[in-house]
Amino acid sequence: MSNNYFKFKKFTIEQDGCAMKVGTDGCLLGAWFCCEGCHRILDIGAGTGLISIMAAQRCNAEIVGVEIDRTAAEKAAENVKNSPWGNRIKIINTDLQKYHPTLPFDCIVSNPPYFTNSLKCDNEQRTLARHNDSLTPKIFFSKAKELLLPNGCISLVLPTDTMSEWLEEALFKGFTLHRTTYIKTTPKKAPKRVLIELRQAICGTPATEHLVLEECPGIYSEEACDLLRDFYLKIE
Repeated sequence: MSNNYFKFKKFTIEQDGCAMKVGTDGCLLGAWFCCEGCHRILDIGAGTGLISIMAAQRCNAEIVGVEIDRTAAEKAAENVKNSPWGNRIKIINTDLQKYHPTLPFDCIVSNPPYFTNSLKCDNEQRTLARHNDSLTPKIFFSKAKELLLPNGCISLVLPTDTMSEWLEEALFKGFTLHRTTYIKTTPKKAPKRVLIELRQAICGTPATEHLVLEECPGIYSEEACDLLRDFYLKIE
């Protein structure tokens, strides 16, 4: 597979010139988050448009992707136009804090920047995409509170070692943890990523699951196949 594009079963993501390429994190989140019954979905940090397009494949909602980087936003708009669902997806090149839609959303999904203390790279685009200087948890949840319907939900993919920071801010803003899936690359490795779903409504005990990506190198687990089958060419 060329590094300039990533082909899925029903669409292709062109990513030449984009700081952040298609990755497992985004694919897992796009296939995992709850979009059933959604009418309006907001993809924060849309990147190449991957999650927005995956959402459009999974449901009939109107989808808006907000992306601060102009090159990524232009590529996302191109990918959306070339997808089968271009009439339901809109990509907006703006800073989240400057985004003021006329209607709220019932679902927010995001693969947010989360590196705070790591060494920044020389590439300005990649730094913007990877570091949360411009989109801290505080800014994210303050804006999410403004954009989300009272019964809406937020779904994120995060490194496990930053989960507590994001959850602390989410709880402070009135969100509660509803569902969690820890991602392990192989059965014996500790999870390095976690998928979380937050809601403003009071929830009971959060549902907690674990997902193993590969039973052994190159062989997807049954649960990973079930999650990604509608998207990955390599999964029958």
